[in-house]
Amino acid sequence: MMLTCQNLLDQLQSSSDDDEERQLSRALWTLSAWRSSLIQDALLQHWPPVVMQGPLKGLMIPPQFSLGSYNAKLLGCYEQPLLPFIEQAILANYGILLNIGCAEGYYAVGMARRMPDTRVLAFDIDSKAREMCAAMAEANNVSERVQIGSLFKPEQFASYQGQRVLVICDIEGAEVDLLNPESAPALIGMDVIVESHECYNPDITLILVDRFKATHDIALVQDDGQRQLHAASEWFGNLAHIDQLLAVWEPIGGPTPWLVMKARQFS
Repeated sequence: MMLTCQNLLDQLQSSSDDDEERQLSRALWTLSAWRSSLIQDALLQHWPPVVMQGPLKGLMIPPQFSLGSYNAKLLGCYEQPLLPFIEQAILANYGILLNIGCAEGYYAVGMARRMPDTRVLAFDIDSKAREMCAAMAEANNVSERVQIGSLFKPEQFASYQGQRVLVICDIEGAEVDLLNPESAPALIGMDVIVESHECYNPDITLILVDRFKATHDIALVQDDGQRQLHAASEWFGNLAHIDQLLAVWEPIGGPTPWLVMKARQFS
């Protein structure tokens, strides 16, 4: 680590202001990720690999099954502003949950545990993510109710038309291509929770709202990065403040608000 820091200092001495800012930002992210990994090791010495609070409390997430923000997921504060809406969705008695961009299955498997009468279909284009999702479903004894697939195309929404469906979508900006009632009319009758990746396309939230405002009631969920732990252990409280912040840190490169869109057809 000392060698890395010295190399960064050497580079900064010969850099422009713009280069220096980018390199400092990259160094901060690298050091934060390194420190977070140490906190993860310490956390697992004091707590089993099980979500400790929130609507997905009790979900088992062995570290080898996680694709990021492991500490925040385990502490139960991952994407915390969204969690009240996840709780509402769990209680809404959907027949089908389409989790598009499921990653390792945090929502797909976590919600399957609490929604025994719901058929969960999880999709991700990354083969490693699909393998992790399958492993997490097995570890949490819901494999028989979590069906895993790869690319989900707009025309596939038609297969679930007329059913009580919740769509949870997190596909890194591709939501602007997938979620369009003109090309997928079945979406008009489905509830949708979508992460809007303004970090890639600053107009994407306005585009999605415009598409769905005639048929859905829409709530915009912003994330200011603040987190609250209601089940924190004494061990966590004894951490340095910087380590408490890094424990709940979610490495996001820009604004990614959520849109919670409820179809008026079923309201």
